[in-house]
Amino acid sequence: MVNQQSRPEFAFLTGDLGFMALEDLRTSLGERFINAGVAEQNMVSVAAGMARVGLRPWVYSIAPFVYARPLEQIRNDVCLHNLPVTLVGNGGGYGYGVQGGTHHAIEDYGLLTCLQNIRCYIPAFDGDVPEMVARIFRQDSPAYLRLGLSEQTSDMTLPAYGAWRQLVKGRGSVVLLVVGPMVGGIWAAIRDVENCPNLWVLSELPSHEVPEEFLRQAAQAEHVIVVEEHVARGSTGEMLARELLLRGIHVRRFSHRTAMGYPSRLAGSQKFHRLECGLDAASVLALVRESSP
Repeated sequence: MVNQQSRPEFAFLTGDLGFMALEDLRTSLGERFINAGVAEQNMVSVAAGMARVGLRPWVYSIAPFVYARPLEQIRNDVCLHNLPVTLVGNGGGYGYGVQGGTHHAIEDYGLLTCLQNIRCYIPAFDGDVPEMVARIFRQDSPAYLRLGLSEQTSDMTLPAYGAWRQLVKGRGSVVLLVVGPMVGGIWAAIRDVENCPNLWVLSELPSHEVPEEFLRQAAQAEHVIVVEEHVARGSTGEMLARELLLRGIHVRRFSHRTAMGYPSRLAGSQKFHRLECGLDAASVLALVRESSP
């Protein structure tokens, strides 16, 4: 556990959120737990000032309130000065469901990876979070932690944590790359399929260091599929397509499933929005089967 005794430089700021969830952290941190109120722009600037004098502030809110509302402060106060401020956004993608577009985070890591010095972390499973926290504390630069609901089942055996992980060594001609926690549900759907695809999960961005094994599989595959709860612009799919092009790797077929915003102009649960965008496990499975003999 991160606390004032183990890391005296650690501080935590919340934008008037986290009730019935952060009380233990507040008790542990004492005066270094700060409720900054509904003033996210000021909260980020305060965090930048704290980092400038040697503290390691973490800033927490619903995801769009921690990256969109204070974007100027993130850019100018944190990233341009390469300060070790960590932004924690809860409810990545359509996580806040019926709260609507104001509470959805479907362009977050695309926006943030355009800025200097910042690295984005998207845990896929609960066990990823401690590993990411350790990595963030080892770096002396800005970070964004995008939280969502893990879909790992009890019988899933995970490889050691890494920015890129191959979860399933497939028998078929499809390479499937998923970003974020929806990979658990997709994994459960595809693992019993004949000619199961090679399944990868990506948990850190930018992702310029693509594993050679992934590139080898992509070059040989009949179909490369990228699935992410994020709009196409600034997405992992775009970054990967550029990397493949620069390396001269010809992909026979490339599919990219993304957040499409609000095709029906309705707001619903996260499940509703994923289904509407073809991000649900059944839709991804159908796409995989199109290329499986």
